[in-house]
Amino acid sequence: MHLPTREQSGVLIVSVSGRIDHIASEEFTKALDPLLASCVPGKPPLLLDFSGVDYISSAGLRVLMIASRRAKGQRGVFAIAALQPLVQEVFAISRFNLIMPCYVSLDAACKVLGA
Repeated sequence: MHLPTREQSGVLIVSVSGRIDHIASEEFTKALDPLLASCVPGKPPLLLDFSGVDYISSAGLRVLMIASRRAKGQRGVFAIAALQPLVQEVFAISRFNLIMPCYVSLDAACKVLGA
């Protein structure tokens, strides 16, 4: 899984796209690993751009939960933005929007997280 990155307003934005299901979850974990390694104090906050994600399963939610816990354990900043309606509904039903910061848009997230 290729996760293109860019920096905006002092925030490292990672573009995620497609389906994050049982099949893709292992690849998603591996792709996130080096990004999470640098999610520490003094480094830019890590923001996942979910505007291209059209489906997430419980396996994908598990990857995000582990990533969020790892970032918190390292005292890094980890968040998600631009959830599509179906994915947003999954987050609301599973209460994931209470586990990690979720922003309506990239701009809104960058205003809060950026330097």
